[in-house]
Amino acid sequence: MAEAIALGERGRGRSAPNPNVGCVIVRDEEAVGRGWTQAGGRPHAEAVALEQAGEAARGATVYVTLEPCAHESARGPACADLLAAAAPARVVAALGDPDPRTDGDGFARLRAAGIAVEIGPGAEGAARSMAGFLTRIRLGRPHVTLKLALSIDSMIAAANGESRWITGEEARADVHRERARADMVLVGRGTFEADAPRLDVRLAGLEDRSPRRALLTRGEAPEGWIRLGRPEEIYGLGDVNDLLVEGGAGAASAFLAADLVDRLILYRAPILIGDGKPAFGPIGLKSLAEAHGRWRLTDTRQLGSDTRQDYERIR
Repeated sequence: MAEAIALGERGRGRSAPNPNVGCVIVRDEEAVGRGWTQAGGRPHAEAVALEQAGEAARGATVYVTLEPCAHESARGPACADLLAAAAPARVVAALGDPDPRTDGDGFARLRAAGIAVEIGPGAEGAARSMAGFLTRIRLGRPHVTLKLALSIDSMIAAANGESRWITGEEARADVHRERARADMVLVGRGTFEADAPRLDVRLAGLEDRSPRRALLTRGEAPEGWIRLGRPEEIYGLGDVNDLLVEGGAGAASAFLAADLVDRLILYRAPILIGDGKPAFGPIGLKSLAEAHGRWRLTDTRQLGSDTRQDYERIR
């Protein structure tokens, strides 16, 4: 299942509105088929893996990160039906599919075809990998990651507005990897005017993974950008699973005040700025007690001289 989750990561940022599923087919302790959801959402991971496995899928074990789809589509057959026809002995799925068009029907079709079904192995990792799809289906909006590059004293720029570069090359390359996993990246009007950000992916081999760009503004957005007048308008982004908010302080504070941030990524450089521009303005908290119990540290890693910290919103 760990390999299936890793395969699914290859489709993250490219499969929306479909989930970024990964699939591995194993027979006699050897992987005979591997697949992940392709760009644009088709073909699905199971279809790719089954085509690779061929007749070797019969009697095999299929490891898949999400319940095989059961709904009909003009773009291809339901994966539950493909698996039923291929006749593996067992299907192991990390998660059930909350999409009401499948939601248990995929497992039911497999069992009706005489295929053993196991649900749950690798569920936590699969849920993290497909958080965008799961959030969109359950809450009707993208999964929102807020990324900020900060000094030790939580400044995002000097007093004169200078912000290039707070962090080093390793941290900046890591940001590009995060962009490659997002369907859309957003900044506020202040950042747009101060930095003229390209918001593309500039890593060798990943240049084609640049996400769509959005601007949080009360005014007009330039050509090629999606305009959002306020954070709540992300509920209208039906084809976006993962939204990356890159700042600045106004956009960060607005999304936090609206309680629409699901994950925080903080890149902290070992520098002190002092009289600079703070990362946040008001975020809607009325007391210190309200600040506690909202965030959980999930990862810390060193990137050159900088430190990356990941936090998840506790809901």
